[in-house]
Amino acid sequence: MSLSPSLLLRVVAMLAMPVASAADPEIRTISRQPSAVLATPQVEVAVTLLGGHMAPVTFFRDTDHPVQPYSMSPWQDEAAAEMPAPVLVPLRGDFFCLPFGGNGEPYRGETHPPHGEVAGSPWMVVGASRAGRSAALTLAIEPRSRAGRILKEVSLVDGQNVVYTRHVVEGFAGKAPVGHHATLAMPEAEGTVRISTSPLAFGMTAPGVFSDPRKREYQALLPGARWEDLARVPAVRKDVEPADLTRLPGRYGHCDLVQLVNALPSGDEPAWVAATFTDRGYVWFAVKDPQVLASTVLWMEYHGRHGFPWNGRNNCLGIEDVTACFADGLAASAAPDNPLAAAGVRTALDFGGGPVAINYIQGVVRTPPDFDTVDTVEFVPGRMTFVAAGGSRVAADVAWSFIRTGRLPE
Repeated sequence: MSLSPSLLLRVVAMLAMPVASAADPEIRTISRQPSAVLATPQVEVAVTLLGGHMAPVTFFRDTDHPVQPYSMSPWQDEAAAEMPAPVLVPLRGDFFCLPFGGNGEPYRGETHPPHGEVAGSPWMVVGASRAGRSAALTLAIEPRSRAGRILKEVSLVDGQNVVYTRHVVEGFAGKAPVGHHATLAMPEAEGTVRISTSPLAFGMTAPGVFSDPRKREYQALLPGARWEDLARVPAVRKDVEPADLTRLPGRYGHCDLVQLVNALPSGDEPAWVAATFTDRGYVWFAVKDPQVLASTVLWMEYHGRHGFPWNGRNNCLGIEDVTACFADGLAASAAPDNPLAAAGVRTALDFGGGPVAINYIQGVVRTPPDFDTVDTVEFVPGRMTFVAAGGSRVAADVAWSFIRTGRLPE
């Protein structure tokens, strides 16, 4: 992949910033995908050169019990095959989506692949750098469907079990849905992962057919339903109790999608989502600015898709922080009368051509045996404390101000 002169100038300017060292990152082939690798004593991150997918990520790598929370799709170590969409080739972990969603319908003459070219096309490695306690890996891409440039910077901080991600979008003028597509590996035992979030305005199940039985896909939740309680989501069948989406996995053999609309917090505190793995002793968490990423999509894939390449074997949870209309793509998200926009929810960002930064945080914190669902999160400068419903508390060093400043401690 070659970069245009304008992007080369932008990259050169970025690399000219003061750093203690800058170098080419290690490139390693992991599950058939060449990947750039960044590491500190606590965390190792691999980012695929195809699509920029972040996995595997090893947290607590300096301990006897490291944690690898992200999903690797089950076909990754199989012989290469023609996939229904480019994003499925490297599908793993967390990846940036622009435009987010299926993009099956053209928009003003534009056509985009599912989750955009950024999720299934080659990225160019710009380099790795270090400034004080922080280490960074930078990649870049220029999509063709709409003129623009995206820089991806993945950063780690010594002593922390946290990944900081910053995407700077230049160009790409016009409306578009955007999001992070974090995909977690799930245990087989039902109800062992507990989901909680910062306050929500409401939730809605994807309208229409999300899992198509004609493709041997099956869903359990009532399409288009609006609700306020994540623990009571209406089912398709009237004789079935509402689903408790705070306890996953659930509904074996089904694949469902819902969207959680964040209530705007008071003050400067960010929005958050947490998944407590009760049988593994840790919480995975993500932190965002809800003014930028207004909602969270939950993609619950519990052996519910039987067509190629899923073949009934995939068990994962997508926790996807987005500004989008479900996973419907650009045309639906830009429409002013889509079901969420009609309810006053922002479903697309308006890229004006100038730089737009999307900052995101993901991390892991260990928990004691009595820790169940995260009830609240307390924020003080440089630190987050997770408080369980039963009162147990665990804390982690997190530079959560990065969400708005894009800056890390030196």
